[in-house]
Parts: sequence; C-alpha cells; structure tokens
Amino acid sequence: MKLRYLIPSFVAALTMFVSCSDDNEPTYLDEVQVSSSYVAIPQDGGSTSIDVTAAADWSIATDDIPEWLTISPASGSAGQSKITFSADATLDGRSCELLLTCAGVTQRINVLQGLSTVSNATCAEVIAGPDSKTYRVTGVCTKIANTTYGNWYLQDETGDIYIYGTLDKNGQEKNFLSLGLEVGDEITVEGPKTTYNGTVELVNVTVININKSLIKVDSLSSAEALPVEGGDVTAFVTCKGNGINVAIPEDAQDWLFIKSISGNEVTFHALPNEGGDRETTVTFTTTDGSKNYSSEVVISQKGAIVAATVEEFLAAEVGNTQYRLTGVITSVAKATYGNIYIADYTGECYVYGVGSKGDFEALGLKEGDVVTLVGKRGEYKGAAQMTGAQYESHISVTDVTIAEFLEKEDSKDVYYRVSGTIDEIANETYGNVYLTDGTNRLYVYGTYPGWGATGDARKNCLADKGIVVGDQLTVIGVKSTYKGTPQVANGIYFSHTSANE
Repeated sequence: MKLRYLIPSFVAALTMFVSCSDDNEPTYLDEVQVSSSYVAIPQDGGSTSIDVTAAADWSIATDDIPEWLTISPASGSAGQSKITFSADATLDGRSCELLLTCAGVTQRINVLQGLSTVSNATCAEVIAGPDSKTYRVTGVCTKIANTTYGNWYLQDETGDIYIYGTLDKNGQEKNFLSLGLEVGDEITVEGPKTTYNGTVELVNVTVININKSLIKVDSLSSAEALPVEGGDVTAFVTCKGNGINVAIPEDAQDWLFIKSISGNEVTFHALPNEGGDRETTVTFTTTDGSKNYSSEVVISQKGAIVAATVEEFLAAEVGNTQYRLTGVITSVAKATYGNIYIADYTGECYVYGVGSKGDFEALGLKEGDVVTLVGKRGEYKGAAQMTGAQYESHISVTDVTIAEFLEKEDSKDVYYRVSGTIDEIANETYGNVYLTDGTNRLYVYGTYPGWGATGDARKNCLADKGIVVGDQLTVIGVKSTYKGTPQVANGIYFSHTSANE
C-alpha cells in the first residue's frame, strides 16, 4: 500500500485511540453535551456507550443510521441519557456520521468500527459489497447528470454505478467542472458506497486518474430534435485514434441510418415518424491499438402527440412518446410544482409537475377544473405517472351551493361544481337525480362516470359506484332550464359520500 493511503489509516486508528481515552471529556454546546463525539466499536463486534446531557428533547436523524449500526435509544427527553451503539463483527472497516439535534442545534457524532481500507473493485463487486466500505474502481463515464456536484455514471465490463458527488483536486465540493471530466473518459475514483432507494452509489469520490478518451462528439449540426417528417443531422467528431466506428442501437435501426461519413463528420438520416417522440444513443468508438475508447451522442426526433384516455395512458410503456390527457383535477398534492391528480371516465392519473415551478399557481388552476396536458408516461417505484407535463388549456369550474346554482344564468360554456343529498333517483341508468340542501332542490340531468364519457360509457354510474338515495353527491356541469325547471346538464361525477359512512 502506498504511503498516501497508510496515513489516513493511521489517522483513523489514532482517532479511535483518542476517542476511547477521552471518553470522559465532554463536547460542549449550551443545549446539549455528549461525553464523546467519537464512538469506536470493536471490529469483532460489540457495543460502546456515551452520555448525553440535554436541555430539551433530542433525537438522532434515523436517515443517517446505516443498516449495520444499532442505536438505543435514538431519541430522548431533557436531562441525562445514555446512548449505546452496537454492531456485529465486520471484515472491513466502516464509519458513519450521525446528527443529534436538540433545541435547534446539531451535535455531530462520528462512529467508527475497524480501520477503513480501500479496495480495488469492479462495478459488480461494488454492487455486491457492503455499504460504508470505501472502494477504488475504474470505468468509463457514460453520462453526466449534474455538473455542480459532479453526479455521473461509471461503467466497466461488469456493470455500472452512480457517482453521487465528486470532489475537486483540493477535496472540495461543487467544483466538478474544474476536473475537465467528459463522457467517454476512463476514470479511476475512490469513495464510500451507499445504497439509496435501491441505487448503488459512491459518494463524494476522489478522482485518482483520468484517461482522456481519444474520441469525442463535439456537437451536432442542430441542437433541436429532428422534425416529424424526418431529415438529416451531422455529428462533428474529434478522433485521435485509429479510425471511427459508429454503432446505432438495434431498436433504432428501423428509423435511423448512416447517410455518409466524410473525415470526422458523420451524417445520419431519420425516416418520418408516425408515432410519439423518440430518441436513441449512438456510440462512436476508436482504438489506439491496445485499448478501445468511446463517445456517445443522443439523436432525437419529434413525434405526433397521442390523444389518450387515462386508462390508455396508464397501460402504455414508459418512454418518450407524448400523450395528451384531459381530465378533472381531483386533488392538488403540491401547488408550487403542479403535482396533481386528474381523472376522466376511465381512471385517475398522477401528474408529477405541470410546467416549471410556479406555473400551476400562475395559471390559477385548482381542484375541480378540467385541464388538458401533454406529457410522457413515466413511473416511480412501480407507480405510473405523467412526467414533463405541459399545459395546453383548461376549463375553470366554480364551486357553488344549490341556492347559488339556481340563480345562475343558463350557459353551455360556464361550469359549476355543486353538492347535495340525493333525495330521489329519477333514472338510474343515466343517473338522473334530485339533490337537496334541506331547503332547495336541484335536478341533475345525467350523472356520468367522468370527463369524456360518451355513448354507453355514460350509463350505470350510480350502480357501478354504489350510489343510492341519501348519499352526498358532488357533480360538475353547466346550468340549463328544461320546461321551466333549472337543472345541471350532463353532470360529471366528482365524488360521493355514502349515507352510511
């Protein structure tokens, strides 16, 4: 092992020795004191305790506690407490930092078990290995996700891992661009492993070596996606190796072709697109005779927007196809970002954000409004959602009482949301009902299962949802008058509450 890696191990060992010998010297904050801010657990497993004196209730952030460590208790009240840290035996050194909060201040506690060592590993070995262990791994940068913190993907012949944070040459954060790291470069990094929501990550890595790629795609002739009708786009490549090889993925070979290669310029041709938006990643490779180098570029093409019901959208595959959905906003999860639920007569869908931050509120959208959005079919933890949603149009719906509705003028363009208790069902098939607020009575001419229902899809809403006399029903519709009787015309079901609830 080189001297530069012996020194951190010696410091870690010294820290452990000092933390044991200084256990009786408390670390002071006015609100909370701990007998030691360093906790050393034997490598063979065991427990170590520290004392806490707190002026108020305290707790340790549970998100910071790794799986290998048990803490008892993780919270307490004002006064004196003892915290015990326990861990099973480990073959490798591991450590973590915990945050103990009390009365608005934070005390940091460092927990160490054994000596942290650096292991040379493949991506597959990192994925299979334990969290908190430090690894050194070499691979190719395939994608850069964030250029401030340095979040990117590293791949070798055994798999790929996510790099969450990259330190600069001085060990500082938020200076990733100073490293000059690019897609296609072969990089050796070193850092501790963690797993977040199933994704294996190396966190705040140190870059040991960068082997610059001998091939790089400098730009495309157009930054815009190719048009629906098809066309050409040229990739301008810098190559310092022996020749250029171009590989179009198999699933894109039916619409994208190499039209010509002239020196370091490669021109592609795309056929007309009858489906939704599509894209593919084209790989350029070269060699120096002993090692291969690669670079990638994404070529995209606009597609037709597919009009769909919510049911059809939910059944679609995750991808770049653009879908147009129209439905009633059934609830607003987060107005700032426009995270909402919309429903039509076929089902309900979660929309993960409408436009940019603040757009939803600026548009004045709210629960009950009918909105038309265009976005992609996405998914989060197995649940379908619309992502990248863009606003197209909406119908504003006004909440009114029965008494207020009865005073409104007839209009085919103004929509209201009104609620009342069903006191009579005139036609169960189409959902013709009478609503009352105890004083006023309102006829609803049709209770349809949701926005967009036509023909037979309008029938049997009451039976399908188990709605009966006495239930509280909320519908959306316009005001009309038939033979002198005011009514909600073509009512759209919004919600109901059973009289038995």
